[in-house]
Amino acid sequence: MMRSNQYDAAITIFSPEGRLYQVEYALELVKRGAPIVGVYSSEGVVLAANDSPEGVLDEPDFQRKIFQIDDHMGAAIAGLSSDARLLIDMARVSSQSNRLLSDVESIVGKLSERMQAYTQHGGVRPFGVSMILAGVDTTGGKVFTTDPSGQYRAYKAVAIGRNAEEANRMLEEQYIEGLNMDEAVHLAIQAVQTASGDGLKPIDIRVAVIPVESKTMRMLSEEEVGKHLA
Repeated sequence: MMRSNQYDAAITIFSPEGRLYQVEYALELVKRGAPIVGVYSSEGVVLAANDSPEGVLDEPDFQRKIFQIDDHMGAAIAGLSSDARLLIDMARVSSQSNRLLSDVESIVGKLSERMQAYTQHGGVRPFGVSMILAGVDTTGGKVFTTDPSGQYRAYKAVAIGRNAEEANRMLEEQYIEGLNMDEAVHLAIQAVQTASGDGLKPIDIRVAVIPVESKTMRMLSEEEVGKHLA
């Protein structure tokens, strides 16, 4: 019989309550991460993140929470950026290998398979990061989330990270079918602001859009973000 504290150290063993503690600890880490948001629109998809520096001497441009995976796909991260870099590189290789298909869900699925594998092998730990992956393929825009358990889900709008419960509550109340791209951007920025609290400046929020028409990811300028934040 294992003592209760031994279930904490054993990544591959379920507790009597059916819990994997190391996965739960990784999920708790994600909840401490900077807020990130993804929003689906019939005109494309939007990713937004609180990218404010942690210290006054930090270089603002180095605090990246949004990454481009391919022309048609991007990701926002909450949790350990070091873990995220490995997964982002894997997603980029997978996307390049399937360039003709450009299927967003297949890339997300392969990434989630790798994350799940790290929950059932000795000598490893779960990835300490969750991601919102958004892109446009032949069937339109898609917004997915992944988490340290290896699970992935599709959403119309979702927030992850610090105070995600409040942001998701706001998204449930404010999201409506048929949003255009401008409205989706405004909603995403509003969700980041809800999770982050007052005092955010345009430079603190990064926003990426991937329109259905161009299928090409573009980062919004500080001026464009400022108009929505105002």
